[in-house]
Amino acid sequence: MALKIVNDENMAIDALQEIFLKIWRSAERYDADKGRLFTWMLNIARNTAIDMLRSRAHKLDQKIRELGDGTVFLEKLTVQQSIDHLGLSKVLDQLNKEQRVIIDLAYYRGCTQDEIAKLLDIPLGTVKTRMRNAIIQLRNILKQV
Repeated sequence: MALKIVNDENMAIDALQEIFLKIWRSAERYDADKGRLFTWMLNIARNTAIDMLRSRAHKLDQKIRELGDGTVFLEKLTVQQSIDHLGLSKVLDQLNKEQRVIIDLAYYRGCTQDEIAKLLDIPLGTVKTRMRNAIIQLRNILKQV
């Protein structure tokens, strides 16, 4: 059932482990008068799998998967072509690689600063500083245009 809900084998395995732990820890709360043991366990399984889907960790994992292999994506990360007609890709090309990656993740891929820090494995303060510097530099570039 967990596999049907999360639709990912690895995540379903993690969910199953969490389900067994929840059942073990709350076994004394089972009340036979309220329903069958199977139904009680099934509800715990369903709720746990749904909670995993809704979790922040799952959402971050999805974004990481969309970006591809973490060791390679920095080289291949570029601004989406849909904004190229505005000429923004030429402006963004003037930023250094680190700033361009952070701007792309934040504004075009919807990552939060905390998610960017985890994704790039750098401190949150570094992400904030690079983003601020990138925005200042973009302002200066756009003033010249």
